[in-house]
Amino acid sequence: MTEAELIKKIQGLKSIKPRKDWVVLTKNQIFSEELTPSREVIPTNLPRFLLGLFQYKYALASFLIVLVLGGAFVFAQEALPGDILYSVKKVTERARLSFVSEEERPSLQLEYANERLETIVKVVEAKKTKKLAPIIEEYQANVSEAAKSLTKVAEPNVKEIVQKTKKLEENKQKIEASLGIVVGEIEELDIALAQIVEEQIEDLEGQILSERQEELLEKARENYQEGNYSKALEIILFLSYPQEK
Repeated sequence: MTEAELIKKIQGLKSIKPRKDWVVLTKNQIFSEELTPSREVIPTNLPRFLLGLFQYKYALASFLIVLVLGGAFVFAQEALPGDILYSVKKVTERARLSFVSEEERPSLQLEYANERLETIVKVVEAKKTKKLAPIIEEYQANVSEAAKSLTKVAEPNVKEIVQKTKKLEENKQKIEASLGIVVGEIEELDIALAQIVEEQIEDLEGQILSERQEELLEKARENYQEGNYSKALEIILFLSYPQEK
């Protein structure tokens, strides 16, 4: 068939018109779907149990979607950089951060940093050392973000910060001592902690303290001067508890 013959046949299609009854039926179906887009015609001649299946299939589909996604989120928590579900894990972490208050954000970011350190141990044990570099980078990013958040908080939760930073130091020492891996020091966190310690010491110096509290405050000052900000903060937290006379 030549090109001219093909064009002629296509032009001849214009003369073909659908039956009126088909046009009316199609038009009614289109308008019906526009008015009720989510409605589906259920055959009424089906057995009752099948009708029930039709009625609840959307609820079942929703449940299955939630189940699948929930399972994906659970498995994603163990995912490593490069794994298929790792992006799901990152989205989950960002979502959690968006739902917490500004005061709680540093604690959660430090929690993520601790999880990265624990992941380093798992990666070494599983002999997947190629994934170490990106995990260390994410650990450093988490700590930096926590430090930035700390500088924005007017009244940080000292107890939470002490718990998370203490765990951070313990995990770092474990990794460096047993695995010989150096994850690096984050200067931003030291600066943020130093600022908190300084404010806490100034506040305590304006209060009436017992002899025991004065001793603890002096130890906090010493650790502050030596750059042990996490330890100084821990002493300050202990100082705030009722002391034996």
